[in-house]
Amino acid sequence: MDASIISALAALTGAAVGGLTSGIANWRSQRSQVRAQWVLHEETRRQTLYRDFIEDAAKCYIDALQHDKADIPSLVSLYAKMSAMRAISSKPVVHHAEDVTRKILDTYLEPDKSFVQLREMAIDGTIDLLHDFSRACRDEFEQMRPIHF
Repeated sequence: MDASIISALAALTGAAVGGLTSGIANWRSQRSQVRAQWVLHEETRRQTLYRDFIEDAAKCYIDALQHDKADIPSLVSLYAKMSAMRAISSKPVVHHAEDVTRKILDTYLEPDKSFVQLREMAIDGTIDLLHDFSRACRDEFEQMRPIHF
């Protein structure tokens, strides 16, 4: 075989391998960028949903502590947000959201709380209905973030 043919084949093979390597690297990089954008979008979407749920649940809970007649429109809004969570959230987040909603409903059946009782609940931490839900949300966000080496 002629040395020039061997050199030409080696050059073509090297160019093909280099091009293929470059193409695969670009594809992986683009795929990684798309994944990062999706995670950011999902995180933002969930943050908005969880923030709205927390605000609605806090308002409903305070209303339940002070009244025995349920605020139906607020409860419907809370259930709508909980249903949205069932579609996109992790099981622990949904479980804690259901616990929060159940506790709010149960609270409407309890006697109304006075300001002194509310203050005592704030001091001993029993008024913090959303603690476990918030923690589950934070854990979910930590699991969504990519691990950097």
